[in-house]
Amino acid sequence: MGAVNAEISPRVLRVAGPLVELEYTEGAAMHDLVFLGEAGLPGEVVAISRGIVTAQVYEYTGGLAPGDTARPGGRPLSVSLDPGLLGGIFDGLLRPLAGAGDWLVPGAARAVRQDRSWSFAPRVRRGTRVSEGEGLGEVEAGPVRVRVLVPPGAGGVVERIAGAGDYPQEAVVAMVDGTEVRIGTTWPVRRPRPVRERGGEPEVLSTGQRVIDLLFPVAHGGTVAVPGGFGTGKTVLLQQIAKWCDADVIVYVGCGERGNEMADVIAELSELEDPRTGGRLAERTATVANTSNMPMMAREASIHTGATVAEYFRDMGLDVVVIADSTSRWAEALREFASRTGELPAEEGYPAGLASAIAAFYERAGAVTTLGGERGSVTVIGAVSPPGGDMTEPVTAHTERFVRCLWSLDRDLAYARHYPALSWSGSFSRDAAALGVRPAAGDPAWPARRARVAALLAEADRLADLVDLIGITALPDQERVSVLAGRLVRDGVLQQSALSARDAYCGADKTAALVDAVLAVVDRCRELVDSGVPAAVVEEVDFEPVLRAREEVGPHDSEGVAARRDAMLARLREVR
Repeated sequence: MGAVNAEISPRVLRVAGPLVELEYTEGAAMHDLVFLGEAGLPGEVVAISRGIVTAQVYEYTGGLAPGDTARPGGRPLSVSLDPGLLGGIFDGLLRPLAGAGDWLVPGAARAVRQDRSWSFAPRVRRGTRVSEGEGLGEVEAGPVRVRVLVPPGAGGVVERIAGAGDYPQEAVVAMVDGTEVRIGTTWPVRRPRPVRERGGEPEVLSTGQRVIDLLFPVAHGGTVAVPGGFGTGKTVLLQQIAKWCDADVIVYVGCGERGNEMADVIAELSELEDPRTGGRLAERTATVANTSNMPMMAREASIHTGATVAEYFRDMGLDVVVIADSTSRWAEALREFASRTGELPAEEGYPAGLASAIAAFYERAGAVTTLGGERGSVTVIGAVSPPGGDMTEPVTAHTERFVRCLWSLDRDLAYARHYPALSWSGSFSRDAAALGVRPAAGDPAWPARRARVAALLAEADRLADLVDLIGITALPDQERVSVLAGRLVRDGVLQQSALSARDAYCGADKTAALVDAVLAVVDRCRELVDSGVPAAVVEEVDFEPVLRAREEVGPHDSEGVAARRDAMLARLREVR
């Protein structure tokens, strides 16, 4: 939409919650912004038909009435991208929440981050020829190296470059072939930022959570769905990944979740020491908070906003993780708006385009070669909250089609206080085969170790039904050892406490040592049974040294685990 004179400004025709219908104005275009009423409520054009423009509004529409004026924005929904994103808390349209009141008043302008100055250091000279995506300078923004890049589509000779010093965010710090370059930039949230090439050699994303890194690893640039019913620990697991994964930048999108959970996340991030820098983890985290009591359609935009922020930092050659909690709430916003527009509903009332919308979001992940020739990645981890734990509902079913990894959370494990409650039988990783060629931390034994643990768990699960039916004592001795092996793997390796200073994070070396310790104990138990020792005698042994090793040694203390393994093996040698 172009600028329109007040006398011919379009008028509001109908208001139905976040849906507003307007008179058509020449130049109206899909996804353009409009500002409604005296308060200037922001909305986005989502349909144009028969002289009527339909907009979805990102604020509470109470008080907006037919006959009110609408002001065309003349541009798509865009967000401001700058170094101030790190450490900040924003709403679904990336407007800062710092300094806002307890309640966000509709139409109240949240100041864009334009009054802040940044220390700029040039990295090129005047007369240098540069292409799109190349770095012109760097800005001091805490622990992350934030670069000022040549905008996409630009390039040529550097005609002017600012000297080292402090500059306002909107100051022009470079001129490249007639194109002004500022410290901050804007970008439409629904348009992926361009790259030179997608793909490359896979590299594992270390999460510090043993069950994930051992059995269901994800590559940098991968996609993950985390489905689980109420009380299965989704939020805590995602918080742990945000705290401990080896990404350079974290983008945490609280999409429709409860406000108290979002407040806990923000408080913990601000207090947690960053193990990589020694500062605060919040200094390299951008938080998009669009809780359940905020406007519904801003929730719909929030995950696209988070992806845009991630791509901004990815273009600097950084590894970024986007955590969206929860995509089910985002899909519910799509469903509610579709019902208001009269769109023909599909399964469970969701719009027919739900699968395409989910795919479009996860497609923004990937490991890429940036326009500037560097390697960067965006990894997307999306929580799914199926009603009643029904894993066949549309959001979960469609999401499974488009992700590389599925970390399914099991209610029975959660009720048994086994956390993370990640189901080893209901989860998968399509990245595991590729990552097996380039194992984490240069560990060539990782594929074989993973395969053996998976086999032990599968065998124990197979026997569990028999145990429930006929009892453990009716099984042959070797199968009783298989049941014992499954318990040792579950309790000694896969279980992990988010509240333990020593066990909240686990390095690859400690994970390998714990697995090797349990496997060595299992092998010794099998040898005892083969030598004639009754399985009942083996089951009565106290396995505390190996079961408690995960909580008694530090995150990288593989030698401490080995000592407890040796103590356990010595105890087994005394069994007759």
